[in-house]
Amino acid sequence: MELHEILNHLGEDRQAYRGAVAPPVFQTSNFCFPTLAQMRSALTDELSNAFYTRGNNPTVEILRRKVAALEGAEDALMFGSGSAAIAAAVMHFLAAGDHVICVQKPYGWTRALLDQMLRRYGVETSFVDAREVSAIEAAARANTKMIVLESPNSMTFEQQDLAAVAELARAKGWVSICDNSWASPLLQSPLALGIDLVTHSATKYLNGHSDVVAGALCGSADHIRQIFRGPFMTLGGILAPHDAWLLLRGLRTLDVRLERIQRSTAAVIAFLATHPKVQQLYYPGHGVHGQAELARHQLRGGSGLLSFRLAATDLAAVDRFCDALQCFLMACSWGGYESLIFPVGCVMTAENYRDPTHSLPFDLVRLSIGLEPADALIDDLRQALEQL
Repeated sequence: MELHEILNHLGEDRQAYRGAVAPPVFQTSNFCFPTLAQMRSALTDELSNAFYTRGNNPTVEILRRKVAALEGAEDALMFGSGSAAIAAAVMHFLAAGDHVICVQKPYGWTRALLDQMLRRYGVETSFVDAREVSAIEAAARANTKMIVLESPNSMTFEQQDLAAVAELARAKGWVSICDNSWASPLLQSPLALGIDLVTHSATKYLNGHSDVVAGALCGSADHIRQIFRGPFMTLGGILAPHDAWLLLRGLRTLDVRLERIQRSTAAVIAFLATHPKVQQLYYPGHGVHGQAELARHQLRGGSGLLSFRLAATDLAAVDRFCDALQCFLMACSWGGYESLIFPVGCVMTAENYRDPTHSLPFDLVRLSIGLEPADALIDDLRQALEQL
């Protein structure tokens, strides 16, 4: 199916909605039935039938179908956050005594799930530099059941060779999960490379408007049904119908937003790469991690999230740079229409982000490139860098 068909037509029964171009919001908790037999039938398969909105809602179902198609998955589930999607996938397949391998620098709340919460229930995790498959093999144990990937991750953008890791996982009988938020389904297809499950913080590029927090989980029909019957229905971390409607709105422009963001990001990177007050760039394909060839092979382009190190002697200099910016807003998320800056120094002492196993330099700042003109963003960065 063509991309425009997925974004604009898949799952939408406009005849049933009185010709409405945009699908309605089914803002209801409950669904009624004309006969007991029909109610009983719906209850036997809540994943496929609208019975109670915690399980299935028609607005959310349209979104599920679109996100699954974008990832090349048989099915998908939508959650109230990306963290909820990751947690459901991880928790379903693990039990006390199991061991997990995870990338060295995952999203902070993924680390908290594995290293803090699940440890309390007898699950052990090894965090490894997974740029080399040999490091993953070296961390394997007899009780390893899962490999958790982020390729690229969302701060320093290390990648993993997804096809090679998927092959290893299949040989070992592990479940493989990859967070694909940085690339979006348009720029990378982990399932096609053999990964079992793909997660997204749908808050980011899938929505693109900074007004919804949401998560997505994509995979085989069997895996999705298992997770639906387990942590999805049990824990109830669902996406509300109105938020699903907003996400449908955001998806309409996913391709054109990414096209604009890619062009602007390339211009910003070209500027930063030669600026004397920039020490180092972090972005897939730019060789910082020696993974440019993997980026060309595995990604279909780059998104708008990058990091760089300032030539700053202390945090005060970082503060001067950040405070001087006018176009970039200071905020923690990314993937929306607005350009953002997230300075690592501001969270180095925050308990939620503290990690004793690795540290990021105080002078590292992350940019999310939005839809503003590239020239305006570059001019803003130039005048702020003069404050160092």
